[in-house]
Amino acid sequence: MFEAPPRETVDLQQMGRQAQAAAVELAQCSTAQKNEALLAIAQSLDAGRAEILAVNAEDMAAAREAGTDELFIRDRLNLERRMDSVIADLHKVAELPDPVGERFDAREPRDGLRAWKQRTPLGVLGVIYEARPQVTVDVAALALKTGNAVILRGGREVLRSNMALVRALSGAMQRVGLPAAAFQYIASSDRALVGELLRMHQYVDMIIPRGGNGLHNFCREHSTIPVITGGIGICHLYVEPGADLDSALQVIHNSKTVSPAVCNALDTLLVHRDVAQKFLPRVVDCLGEAKVAFRAEPRALACARDNLERLGLSRQVEVVQADLFPEGRVSLAVCNPPWLPARPSSPVEHAVYDPDSRMLRGFLNGLTAHLTPNGEGWLILSDLAEHLGLRTREQLLDMIQQAGLRVVERIDTRPTHGRAKDPSDPLHAARSKEVTSLWRLAAA
Repeated sequence: MFEAPPRETVDLQQMGRQAQAAAVELAQCSTAQKNEALLAIAQSLDAGRAEILAVNAEDMAAAREAGTDELFIRDRLNLERRMDSVIADLHKVAELPDPVGERFDAREPRDGLRAWKQRTPLGVLGVIYEARPQVTVDVAALALKTGNAVILRGGREVLRSNMALVRALSGAMQRVGLPAAAFQYIASSDRALVGELLRMHQYVDMIIPRGGNGLHNFCREHSTIPVITGGIGICHLYVEPGADLDSALQVIHNSKTVSPAVCNALDTLLVHRDVAQKFLPRVVDCLGEAKVAFRAEPRALACARDNLERLGLSRQVEVVQADLFPEGRVSLAVCNPPWLPARPSSPVEHAVYDPDSRMLRGFLNGLTAHLTPNGEGWLILSDLAEHLGLRTREQLLDMIQQAGLRVVERIDTRPTHGRAKDPSDPLHAARSKEVTSLWRLAAA
């Protein structure tokens, strides 16, 4: 299991009081003051880059020692390849118009009374997120621009990195005369502190969880503070007939190719039939250059229907086109995802490789929303990835727990195919230990 570094005792009540005082001051800051602070933070991160990346390297080394998948480390934990963009984004946020004080939806009834809506800061935000250290800076920047203080709690795998980042953020705030307590980090991986944060309604005004469906459900069920959730499930984009197709194409390309592994990356594109004929070929050309695969092949459905017909099961089974889950709820959902969390190099390898365990995570995170009250999900999965060092059993169990699921039963079997007993097979050491399991899962 991953062991977090030594940590100090966390006094959440004190953090809440400090954040509340900082929020009052931030709400009164001018646009110029906030932009000056954002640029100071960018300068502080750039100046402290070497120290921050050294600490980040310690987190990655600890993750490797704990058996964490190298793809997970590179995609989520590694801060070095993101530092330039993190710093650049701070400049971009500084250039954005200040939303605080903006009036909209103004109206003037017949009696001469004028009414409008006006944007104001929320106060203190509690943000709980996964092991992506750059999110610490993203959240802090947006909170500052909107005049809010924030209490942060990120993934345990990057505790050192997040603490180094928050020190740089707070130091920059102090140098421009703004409260360092505007950004505070819960320096502990103790999950009990999350529950305590969710009940601090006397200090915290809004909870924003960023993570799996299990985290979102936990926050909704246990928080005495309003909770904003989103980014879970299949992300859709709809192009209507009157849309600016050039702009739509740019949005589609950005949302699918920039960070395809994140939870709010584009999954499904819906195009109105009136513009589909002229727009879809442009989408294929644009995304095809970025090596995006399309799951819209009608021949696959025809093949499945043909197989059912030959097996005499066409009356019992209906084949539908869906993105992982069909509509509605079922008493039993079965998934046999590709077993290895690695990147395929050819179309046929998509049956074996599941980059970043996307299909596995998608099944687990979406299961509770598609099961009847007493329904089950059956996950058929080999442990070959564990023997190859691509995923640990602890990581799989953590995915199941984070999705709000529990294991009802696990049924194991050993493969009997020839490769499992072939010493000349390059993967013989792993295949000889391989066990394929049926995991019976239900809502926790």
